[in-house]
Amino acid sequence: MTHEDDLTMTQALREARAAGRACALATVVDTRGSTPRKTGARMLVDPAQGLVGTVGGGCGEAEVIEAAHRVLASGVPERVRVDLTAELVSWSPAVCGGVMDVFVEAVPTGEATGESGPS
Repeated sequence: MTHEDDLTMTQALREARAAGRACALATVVDTRGSTPRKTGARMLVDPAQGLVGTVGGGCGEAEVIEAAHRVLASGVPERVRVDLTAELVSWSPAVCGGVMDVFVEAVPTGEATGESGPS
């Protein structure tokens, strides 16, 4: 992620916190082979406002978004394995040849930025 991406993510987290919305944060924690994003890439899933950032797009990102909704409902974090190693003859644009592990965690209201409230 670039510095600008970090600022955008921080701003989105602050806005969600100010509005009292819980979000889910997805972070690529491991990659093997060719993947669209590398370790450290992040995506915020805000059910009311949409997505900020990306973990790669396509079907793999859809799997992560589904996991984010489960995490928000249960409060239990998940590690999602996104396998992009289908047969190259499948003609799918989602076939990069690698595997990504994405950690998805809830970011409750009031804890999104690590800042404490007014004293």
